[in-house]
Amino acid sequence: MEKQSRSRDQAASDRDLAIRFGSVMLSCLGSQGGGAVVRAIDESGLTFTQMKALITIGGEEAEPATVKLVAEQLGISLASASRAVHGLVKRELATRVEDPDDRRVRRVSLTRRGRELADRLMAARLEGLELFIESLTARERQKLDAALALLLEREEIADVYRTYKRRFPR
Repeated sequence: MEKQSRSRDQAASDRDLAIRFGSVMLSCLGSQGGGAVVRAIDESGLTFTQMKALITIGGEEAEPATVKLVAEQLGISLASASRAVHGLVKRELATRVEDPDDRRVRRVSLTRRGRELADRLMAARLEGLELFIESLTARERQKLDAALALLLEREEIADVYRTYKRRFPR
């Protein structure tokens, strides 16, 4: 009984932490963060899935992404990822080619226009986050920096950080 109660307490605590973290994110990227990201998404004319696929494809630097990788990273079906990629190809934001080693695999990369749009969307995200950071007190900034340093010890987060640090230097 005690273990079950503790897991309920942990679940409630995790839920509250998720709500608090989500509140910060919404504040950063919504109208309080300047609304630049929402405007950039709206102006792009992309669906939410297409926008997420564009960012995912744009984050792959070593070689073009596969449609399967897009599906896995977005947590959607292969069919949904394929439709999103097809929309990007139709808009000339991405190209889709057959893998030279496996004809069943399709590789996707961004066109120049696609890369520019992905960079605009990321820059808009950064703008909202920078406005939020500027609003912090020195103590809040210090605490946030310490929390982020800890989270950046996670390899998947560190990989994203390295990618975007290279793409968006100051």
